[in-house]
Amino acid sequence: MLSHAQIWGAIDRLAERHELTPSGLARRAGLDPTSFNKSKRLSADGRLRWPSTESIAKVLDATTSSMEEFMAFMRPASSFSALPEGAFPPQGSSIPLLGFAQAGAGGFFDDGGFPAGQGWDVVEFPAAPSQKAGVYALEVQGESMMPLYRDGDVLIVEPGAQVRRNDRVVVKTREGEVMAKVLLRQSPRTIELMSLNPEHPNRTIELSDVEWIARIIWASQ
Repeated sequence: MLSHAQIWGAIDRLAERHELTPSGLARRAGLDPTSFNKSKRLSADGRLRWPSTESIAKVLDATTSSMEEFMAFMRPASSFSALPEGAFPPQGSSIPLLGFAQAGAGGFFDDGGFPAGQGWDVVEFPAAPSQKAGVYALEVQGESMMPLYRDGDVLIVEPGAQVRRNDRVVVKTREGEVMAKVLLRQSPRTIELMSLNPEHPNRTIELSDVEWIARIIWASQ
């Protein structure tokens, strides 16, 4: 569930990224310049005020930003996903990187879905070691995840993290198939997955056929 502070924090960080004040961001979006002022975020009696979905849509359009990017700004400023998309600073730590086409082969993951074996490349990841235990990257190959993820995009994956409905996940089956989907539902026996590409069907997979499932926590696009 998104919090009041997360939503307003994302607006503030989006403004900062475009070298604007919150008032400047509102003005660029064709809104009242005071729309995003801190004084407008609480009512006179202390109740929380939320930006409207229309205001957010206008801001994204005015800054040519995606909803994915806006959602990333909802993390704390120190979090890696609050950085501009695709930004891996030199001071970051290296994490394993593998292509989707190779991920289905044996020997690259242990039973829990954590990186193992040889043949991994590396990519820079801007987080302290304590924040990234087991995190790795998968490079999208091909067009099967269009329009959300394109060939060459890098997905940062966190194995072992709790997954919830509507999370974007990477799933590996016991037959070696690796796919990125949206988790629609998980029952004691099956998982229901929505395809990112509308040309590909949704999937229902028996849990007994799933080798591991890991949450996507960032995408460099």
